Amino acid sequence: MQAPSVGGVMLPRGNGETVRLSRGASLTDFAEKINANPASLVAVMMNLGEMVTATQSVSDETLQLLAGEMNYQVQIVSPEEEDRELLETFDIEFGEDEGGEEYLLPRPPVVTVMGHVDHGKTRLLDAIRKTNVVAGEAGGITQHIGAYQVSTEVNDEERRITFIDTPGHEAFTAMRARGAKSTDIAILVVAANDGVMPQTIEALNHAKAAGVPIVVAVNKIDVEGADPTKVRGQLTEFGLVAEEYGGDTMFVDISAKQGLHIDSLLEAVVLTADASLDLRANPEQDAQGIAIESHLDRGRGAVATVLVQRGTLRVGDTMVVGDAYGRVRAMLDDKGNNVEEAGPSTPVLVLGLTNVPGAGDNFLVVDEDRTARQIAEKRAARERNANFAKRVRRVSLEDLDSVLKAGLVQELNLIIKGDASGAVEALESSLLQLDVGEEVDIRVLHRGVGAVTESDIALAMGSDAIVIGYNVRAAGRAAQMADREGVDVRYYSVIYQAIEEIEAALKGLLKPEYEEVELGTAEVREIFRSSKLGNIAGVLIRSGEVKRNTKARLLRDGKVIAENLTISGLRRFKDDVTEIREGFEGGINLGSFNDIKIDDVIATYEMREKPRA
Repeated sequence: MQAPSVGGVMLPRGNGETVRLSRGASLTDFAEKINANPASLVAVMMNLGEMVTATQSVSDETLQLLAGEMNYQVQIVSPEEEDRELLETFDIEFGEDEGGEEYLLPRPPVVTVMGHVDHGKTRLLDAIRKTNVVAGEAGGITQHIGAYQVSTEVNDEERRITFIDTPGHEAFTAMRARGAKSTDIAILVVAANDGVMPQTIEALNHAKAAGVPIVVAVNKIDVEGADPTKVRGQLTEFGLVAEEYGGDTMFVDISAKQGLHIDSLLEAVVLTADASLDLRANPEQDAQGIAIESHLDRGRGAVATVLVQRGTLRVGDTMVVGDAYGRVRAMLDDKGNNVEEAGPSTPVLVLGLTNVPGAGDNFLVVDEDRTARQIAEKRAARERNANFAKRVRRVSLEDLDSVLKAGLVQELNLIIKGDASGAVEALESSLLQLDVGEEVDIRVLHRGVGAVTESDIALAMGSDAIVIGYNVRAAGRAAQMADREGVDVRYYSVIYQAIEEIEAALKGLLKPEYEEVELGTAEVREIFRSSKLGNIAGVLIRSGEVKRNTKARLLRDGKVIAENLTISGLRRFKDDVTEIREGFEGGINLGSFNDIKIDDVIATYEMREKPRA
């Protein structure tokens, strides 16, 4: 039914029907769904006070506003649902094992090691793998997710376990959450001497949210002050009751440093998996899984650590990982050896992708390169539209300049480049969570994996942005360009240093806060009258010092008689001076203010900028 809409523009009006749109949809997308002319929707938006072009990605709020005006309901499709619908168009089912029960074979459990920083997670993996990871980590903190597979013997049978090592620092919350979602069992590492700490609870909540069984490794039992019983008591408050206390959670006392009881921990993991989980997958179908980590390698190009969840990944397969695709050129296991195939629960490093995928992106094997390219391009376009929509601000070109000049909006623009997508994402997430008040906003214009390039510097020039290089440097010409154009490029190798410096920069953008600091007080002993200067107070400096051109107030009998006065003249005998110290006498002229009496007190002060907490 045609009916007039806002501003007399003829538009189809709905009856409350629901229109499904993806994040970052344009007015043209909306118009196609309701069989309307996009130009008329632009006119409606203008009448609503929004200047939007027909093909521009708009925010969810803008779509809701427009739909409400035309009596439609808008449902924004979630990224997961959108991806599922995309794959359905290619007749691909993700997340399902093909075939019946007879095709499912047992697979190793995938285990995530979680816990508070410095409680020994990396040293535990170190003890399990018999290699040294800690020595190569900047600041002793695990920076990237790694995945490793080990063997252990349980009931005279060799069993394999896959470990995902999530970084321990609190800034990597997002990565740790993803680690929990891609895992079967969580090992919660708690130091016997420290007990339960804030990040222990955080890690525990991630594991519970993912619905995975938990095995508790009570570490550092060999150090002074170790009390494993106290740890068991503390964790009881959070719903983890040890088996010896009648619960169903396995606690294992270990020393990662001494290598004590590591076999018992691995056995506990296997027994928990057997008791709580049905870990089977079809190894015969096309491989599917998740990207654990990815980065740009100088010699190999884009590489990704992927965890195969079902099927078998083989060299030569065509795969799609997020918005990256390519033919698997080579695969390496966690020890750096070339492998030809990887079955369920096996982590491998894959070479041959077109670009660096995001950590946490799902991967799947498809039959043709063309299919892989189409899926990757559609995913990239969808992500790009969503990002454009997020960047839309409700400030028009006409009033943008005045808003900035008035100081109503202040922003710190950032461009983040790093060596691995998980680290870049974690850094961005941490920075966007910084809270320094409503006056200042932080905006990440671009993030990516690899060296800082000339295009990054060009973007920074056009937007007054700061470039952050996390474990990467500016390439030759980009460094010269940054130097020449005065672009601020900061390099970091430890994440919390970047967070602290950016937080300081954000606080620097805030309007300064001032506090009053008393400089000195002077008691009026005599009044001299001058036809040229007015009344001059003969004073004795009681405390501090009185300086010329500072602010002053006049007190009489303890009450403030006059505010916001200025010490315009200061004399010692016949000489003009800039200051008079405590215990000395002098003359003070308060400019045009002449209401001065004997025994009045002149208090001087200045406003100093107050450092923000």
